[in-house]
Parts: sequence; C-alpha cells; structure tokens
Amino acid sequence: MRNCVEFIVYGNYALFTDPLTKMGGEKLSYQIPTYQALKGIVESLYWKPTLVMHVDAVRIMKPIQMESKGVRPIEYGGGNTLANYTYLRDVAYQVKCHFEFNENRPDLQFDRNENKHHNIFRRAVNAGGRRDVFLGTRECQAYVEPCVFGEGESYYDDYGDLHFGTMVHGLNYPDETGENTMGVRLWNPVMSDGVIEFIRPEACTMVRPIAELEMKPFSKDTITSSDDLLAELERGD
Repeated sequence: MRNCVEFIVYGNYALFTDPLTKMGGEKLSYQIPTYQALKGIVESLYWKPTLVMHVDAVRIMKPIQMESKGVRPIEYGGGNTLANYTYLRDVAYQVKCHFEFNENRPDLQFDRNENKHHNIFRRAVNAGGRRDVFLGTRECQAYVEPCVFGEGESYYDDYGDLHFGTMVHGLNYPDETGENTMGVRLWNPVMSDGVIEFIRPEACTMVRPIAELEMKPFSKDTITSSDDLLAELERGD
C-alpha cells in the first residue's frame, strides 16, 4: 500500500461509545474500535488539511474484556452527576493506515509533497505522536509504537469470524466529501481471525446527514508546508 504506516496503540482502558448509550449518562463501549476513533488516533500522530487519512485495517491483539466504573462527570450547567461507564479493559490494537491527497483542497496543492509527508508521518509514529493519543475518550490515554502489521500473536488468531452487527463507521466532513453537510456512516463489521478490514468511507451505503457545515479555509499563511516542517524537524526546532 502506497504511503502506508503501521503502528500498535495500547492502553489500560478504551471507551468507543455506542451512541445509543450517550443520552442517559450510562455510557457503554463498543467491543471494537470504530473507523473514526482509529482515524482520530492517526490524526493525533500527524494531521494536515492537505491529506486525508484512511484506516485500512485493525488487528485486535488482546481478549475483549469489559469493566464498569462509577464516575462523576461534570454537567454542562455546573457541578457533578453520577453515572456508570462500561470500558474496554487492557487493550492493544495493530493499525494499518495510509494517506491520500485531499482533492477537495486545490488551494493546498503547494503542500503536496508525498515523500516528505510520509517521512514526517513515520517520524511522528516513532516519537509516539505529535498530540495526545487516547482511545475513544480523553480519560483513556494511550501509547503508540511502530510495528509490522500481522507480526506477533493475537488472542483471536485462528478464531474464525465474529459479527458485531450494525455500528458506527465514522463521520463525513465537508472538507473530505466536498459537500456542505456533516453526516454519520454506519456499517456491519466482521472480524476474521482478529483482523477487521475497513471499507472506505465512500463505500458505506448507510449514511445519515446530521448538520449543515462549511469547509474551513486554509492558505499558505495559515499552515506550514511539508518542506518547511521537515526542515524544522531536521534542525530540531
């Protein structure tokens, strides 16, 4: 795969919230990470509006285990409330991803240096990311290391197929679709021997629009080009 980057992300807890459980304060995690959650991790490692990050596959390395906790989240009106969150416990995922140039951003053609973006991306993975990495929610801090996808033992090797029903795939944003609409995508994932192969966002047939949204403008004055960014990294700035 061109521009491919592979890494392992792991942590003590993860919370990939099932939207059906968000309204009552009793959050319940999906059993597996969503495409959007993994894409968020990838963009925490390296993000530029010039690029669109694609998650190709995830490999579940440890057994799926759940743990409930009583928490005191902050209410919007002030103060705290009581809630019960069900997290995934002791997780590790191998992730395979790649980037493509954002064709909806012709104004950023000056930043389309494929080789330099790939080098910066790999440097970011080796450094553990350019921003904080977390698994679904901010309280679930995570760590990233480079790996070779498929190496090492997974708990689900030779396990066969597992079906997870209909779940969220991800979100459509105007700068990636070219439309001034934000939408949510659904799909039906299948895990085969611990590996989930993600379909591309445009291949999702179940899409629901949720809000009108416009693309954020960028220019040479508001972003650092890959040429300048790589030069800064090599100088140690």
